[in-house]
Amino acid sequence: MKTSRRSALKTAAFAGVSVLTASKVRAAEAGDFYVAKNGRINQSLVTWNFRPLTVPDLAKLAVKFGVKSIELVGPEHWPMLKELGLKCAIAGSHGFAKGFAQPDQHAECLKVLEQRIGQCAAHGVPSVITFSGFRKGLTTDDATKNTIAGLKKIAPFAEKHKVTVALEMLNSKVNVEMKGHPDYFCDDMDLSVRILKEVGSPYVKVLYDIYHVQIMHGDVISRLRQYKDFIAHYHTAGNPGRNEIDATQEINYPPIMRAIAETKYAGYVGQEFIPVREHVKSINESVRICDV
Repeated sequence: MKTSRRSALKTAAFAGVSVLTASKVRAAEAGDFYVAKNGRINQSLVTWNFRPLTVPDLAKLAVKFGVKSIELVGPEHWPMLKELGLKCAIAGSHGFAKGFAQPDQHAECLKVLEQRIGQCAAHGVPSVITFSGFRKGLTTDDATKNTIAGLKKIAPFAEKHKVTVALEMLNSKVNVEMKGHPDYFCDDMDLSVRILKEVGSPYVKVLYDIYHVQIMHGDVISRLRQYKDFIAHYHTAGNPGRNEIDATQEINYPPIMRAIAETKYAGYVGQEFIPVREHVKSINESVRICDV
C-alpha cells in the first residue's frame, strides 16, 4: 500500500518527538487534553520557550490541542507544518540584539528582513518579526528618528510582498535573561505606535506582547483597544516570572482574550511563557485559558 506524502511527513514529524517528552506527548494522545473549540482566538506556539520540546513535538501537540500555528521557526520547518495543516504565524529575523535605533545596524537588519520577507511570501507566512535594538546612549528623539528611517526603508518591500513587519515592544525593567531587556529602545507601546504612525504603512505594525505591556504599562486591555489597528500579533506569558498564564500570576488572560476577540482581530496569539511545571500540561492549560 503506497504511503501518501502527507502521511509520510506526519510520520517523520511525530517520530521526531524527543525521548525525554515522548511519554508526556503519548499521554496527551490518550485523550487527557483540552481541544480549542470556540474559534475566537487563533492560537500559536512559540518554540524557544518550550525546550526541550522540539518543533516536531510542538507540531504534534498543536494538532492534538486545536492550535493553528507553530511560530518563530525557520523555513526548513514550513513544509512540514503545511502538511500537518498548521501555519507559521510569524517568522524570525535578525534578533533583538540589533535593530533600527542604530543607523549602523540598518543594512544588516534590512538584508535579513528582505530575505525572510521573500521566503514568507513564497510560503504564505503572513508576518515577520523585527526589533528596535538598544539605545546605547542615544536620546529618545534620535533613536526615534533612526527607527522611523529604518522601517521606512523596509516598508515598500513588505508592501510589495504583502508580508507584515511586526516591531516588538519589549520591557526594559526586568533584568533577567529572556525576561527583560534593559536599554531596549521600544519599551513603550505609545512610543512604538507613534513610530508606526510616522512610518505610515499598513504592512508595518507592532507585536503586542501582553507580558511586556503589563510590566511597562499595566493597562493591557485599554491599550489593545486603543491600538487595535496597529497590532500584527500577540504574545502571552505570566507576570511576574514569564511563566504559566494561569492563576499563579497577576495577568487575567480570559478577559484579555475576550477583548482581543471583540476588536475583530483575525491574527494569532502566540504562547510564549516559560513553563516551570510539566510542559505538555502547561501548554494544554494555556490553550484552554485562551479559548474564550
